[in-house]
Amino acid sequence: MNEMIRQAQVMQRKISKMQDELKTREIEASSGGGMVTVRATAGQEILSVAIEPSVMESGDVEMLQDLIMTAVNEAIKKGKDLMEEEMKSVTGGINIPGLF
Repeated sequence: MNEMIRQAQVMQRKISKMQDELKTREIEASSGGGMVTVRATAGQEILSVAIEPSVMESGDVEMLQDLIMTAVNEAIKKGKDLMEEEMKSVTGGINIPGLF
């Protein structure tokens, strides 16, 4: 029983360390064939948004809004996917509710 508790504590420390590391890991996503590029962390913090000048020339505000929203959502999805994949490697594929 003590061995199981020790193993759970070791796993908990590994998970905590992994979560901290992933919060700073950068991800990039783009939309519109690279017209809008978003850099974010796996911790879902947006670091930057880059917009190609040609998008601004068109004057189509709705299209620009859609491109930004799509790129941000893709960056968030990539971050979540990365977090889940890394956590599976720590937990041995066991899905622990509330981890991420």
